[in-house]
Amino acid sequence: MSSMNNKRSGPNCNDCPNSSNNIFCMIKGIRLDELTDEKTYTKYSKGEFIFKEGTRPFGIFCLNSGKVKLVKAGEDGRNHILRLHRQGDLLGYRSLFSETGYNASAIALEECQICFIPRELFLKFIKEDSDLAFELLKMLSDDLKRADTHLTNLAQKPVRERAAEALIFIQETYGFAEDEKTIDAIFTREDIANIAGTATETIIRVLSDFNKEGAVMLKGKKIIIPDIQELKRIANSFD
Repeated sequence: MSSMNNKRSGPNCNDCPNSSNNIFCMIKGIRLDELTDEKTYTKYSKGEFIFKEGTRPFGIFCLNSGKVKLVKAGEDGRNHILRLHRQGDLLGYRSLFSETGYNASAIALEECQICFIPRELFLKFIKEDSDLAFELLKMLSDDLKRADTHLTNLAQKPVRERAAEALIFIQETYGFAEDEKTIDAIFTREDIANIAGTATETIIRVLSDFNKEGAVMLKGKKIIIPDIQELKRIANSFD
């Protein structure tokens, strides 16, 4: 299935299922109705690009449902996963503010439903609503903090710790399934390697070691974490 604008059957912003973790749910009344009228709504298939690195942004994307990875092509020819997004997240706002092309590509990890908000409307809301502007500043600050931490870990931690940290990162983003042990997302070994900053062959070997040690259990593409604290110990990552 290819992406297709579907404005008429898109969700009404007044009934957004992501009201607990989406900053646009701070908007009320007439402005929220305006947002519903002006946005467009698109469905994306697994593996499809939402936007591509280097292209010019014309607005921002709000992930109504599904999972998305933000990927940047490295000089070594490999893709590097910079961030993971879940429903309720905004995509592409940093490039919109900087007025440059997208710094990375956004790719659907599964079927996604995404709302697109035009640049002019987005900037209008920011100018008119100081609380909304402040929340965006907080989001930018959090993004920078996570990026700094990730770069430091890539430079200093051995691959075993980075592999454990990659699994923790995925789990903290998407949570556990109903059994509270299985990561509620399917990632290829290549994707995990791209998060950890290593080769796919290396991540396969390290995951096999984790499986033998009981730190994780591998069932096909599913990854089970019996004890998250043990995995954090391996990652040398504690709050």
